[in-house]
Amino acid sequence: MEEDLAKKKSFWLFIAWAAAVLATAGSLYLSEVMHFAPCSLCWFQRIFMYPLALILGIAYSKGDEGIVSYALPLVVIGGGFSLYHTVLQKLPHDSKLAACGPVSCQGDYLNWFGFITIPMLALAAFLIILTALLRLRKLHK
Repeated sequence: MEEDLAKKKSFWLFIAWAAAVLATAGSLYLSEVMHFAPCSLCWFQRIFMYPLALILGIAYSKGDEGIVSYALPLVVIGGGFSLYHTVLQKLPHDSKLAACGPVSCQGDYLNWFGFITIPMLALAAFLIILTALLRLRKLHK
């Protein structure tokens, strides 16, 4: 029973770490290989995602479930930026609001299936990490 619980905790910690690593690698690929210049809101999302790849990796390697309380604020704030950015791209609005830097926050380099954008992918990653961390916290208690 105890071994099964440890495996479940390890699984959810791995899922959180893997999502952070994939999101980090994906954003670096899009900017450094595809040469898509990130807008200001993309930079804010990166500021909150990149440390997650590192700290969740360390926590996974050590089996440290205590990381949840430290990682959740990064996930919630970064996810908030992703949600705001997604809404800014998808809802009709004044284009002056999207002038957030040298690159417009309305810019849509990627549009898979006609609706999946880069901020939406970041939001999905933050939601996966949030779900995994909340499951881990539930198992920890």
